[in-house]
Amino acid sequence: MLHIGGVRTALFSWLYARRHGGTFILRIEDTDRERSTDAAIEAILDGMKWLGLDADEGPFYQTKRYDRYREVINQFLESGHGYHCYCSKEELDEMRAGQMARKEKPRYDGRCRHRTTPVPGVTPVVRFRNPDEGQVVVNDIVHGPIVFQSQELDDLIILRSDGNPTYNFCVAVDDWDMGITHVIRGDDHINNTPRQINMLRAMGATPPVYAHLPMILGPDGTKLSKRHGAVSVLEYRNDGYLPAALLNYLGRLGWSHGDQELFSLEELTRLFDLDAVNKSASALNLDKLAWTNQQHMMKLPGSALAPLLAEQLASRGIDPAGIDLAAIADALKERSRTLAEMAEGSRFFFADPTEYEPKAAAKNLNADALPALLAARAALVALGAEFTPARIDEALKGLAATLGVGLGKVAQPLRVAVSGGGVSPPIDATLAILGAGTVLRRLDRAIQHAGS
Repeated sequence: MLHIGGVRTALFSWLYARRHGGTFILRIEDTDRERSTDAAIEAILDGMKWLGLDADEGPFYQTKRYDRYREVINQFLESGHGYHCYCSKEELDEMRAGQMARKEKPRYDGRCRHRTTPVPGVTPVVRFRNPDEGQVVVNDIVHGPIVFQSQELDDLIILRSDGNPTYNFCVAVDDWDMGITHVIRGDDHINNTPRQINMLRAMGATPPVYAHLPMILGPDGTKLSKRHGAVSVLEYRNDGYLPAALLNYLGRLGWSHGDQELFSLEELTRLFDLDAVNKSASALNLDKLAWTNQQHMMKLPGSALAPLLAEQLASRGIDPAGIDLAAIADALKERSRTLAEMAEGSRFFFADPTEYEPKAAAKNLNADALPALLAARAALVALGAEFTPARIDEALKGLAATLGVGLGKVAQPLRVAVSGGGVSPPIDATLAILGAGTVLRRLDRAIQHAGS
C-alpha cells in the first residue's frame, strides 16, 4: 500500500520535477506478484489521485515489459555480463554457512561463472556478473559521495528460475529506457544503488543522479509501523485529513525553509530543493499533522469544507439533508483538527439529544437555571423570522442584562439544552443553524427536565 513514506518520496520527486521543469513518471514496480495485488496497485493510483500528485508519464507496469527485460538479459548473456547459475538452495545455504563460520561476508562466490555445460533437470537462474575490481561511487545529493568496493558486491540474480525478472534489474532497464535523470527514493535503497549502476554501465547507459531520503521513524524513534501510522494513505483521507495539509506536513518532514511551517502546494513547488533535505531521519508526529490540518481547514470557507464534511457524515450513517453544512463547517473549523472530529462534533445538529451529559445537566438544567431557560425561550420566540446569529446574540445579551447575570448563565443552559452537552460552537451560530423550530422543541424538553 502507498503509505506515508512512499507519499513523501513521491511528493519530493513531484516537487523537484515541477520546480525544474522536469517530467514526473509514475512507475508501478510490480514484479513481486505476491505483494503487488490489484488492490494494492489500485490503492496507489487512488492515493496519488487524491493527493493531486499528477504524473506526466505513466503509470508504467513492469509486468508489461517482460519482453524488453528478456531482450536485455539475452544481451548480457551474449556479452558475458550475465551467466546461468544452477546452484540449488541447499548448495547456496551450505556456501553461506561456511562463509559465516569463517567470519566472511555471506555472498555468492561466483562458482557458476565459468560453467559451460547445463545441469540436467535444473532450470537455472541468470546472474549479473559484477565487476571483480574497482569501486562504485554514488554521488548522492543528500548524503554526499558513498563508496562501494566492487569485490563486496555479489553477482545478484536478475532472472529467477520461474522466468520472472528481479526488481534491481528491472529498475535499471527502466531507468535507461525512460531517460531517468534523477532518482529520489528512501535510503533503504542505498545498497541497491551500486548494483543498479553497474548494470546500467553494462548496458552502456549513463546512471542517473541519486538522492536517498532518510527514513521516517515512529514517534518513539523506532521503525515506522502500522501502530505509528504506516497505513495506506487513503486511511488519512478516511480520518478526515485534507490532502493539502498532509502534503504540507510531509513536505516539512526532513526539509525546511527557515522557520516556516505552513505551505501551500504552490509554495512548496516554488521553494523546494534537495539541498535543504536533512540527512538524519525524521519522526512522524501525529499531533503536528493534526495541527497542520486544522490550520488548513481554518483557511478554507465553509462552502469548501461542506462536501468533505458530508462524506464524513455519510460514513457515519447521518443524512445531512436540510442542514446548512457550510455554516456548520464555519462554526466548527476552529475547534476541529480533522474533518472526522468535525463530523463527530456536529452530530447534535442532526438528531435531538436522547440524554444529557450528567455533569453538564446537573449544573445547567436544574431549578436554578429554569427562570433563565424560560426567559430565553420567550426571547427566542419573539425573534420570529429574524432567527439569525446577530439577532440571537443581541437577544441573549439583552436577556442576561435584564436578569443581572453574565451571558454564560444564559448561554450555557441553552447549549446543554440543544446539544446535550457542555461544548458547542458559539451559541448564536449554533441556534441559528438548528433553526427556531428545532431549538424550541429541544428547549421545551430541557425545561421539562429542569423542572422535574
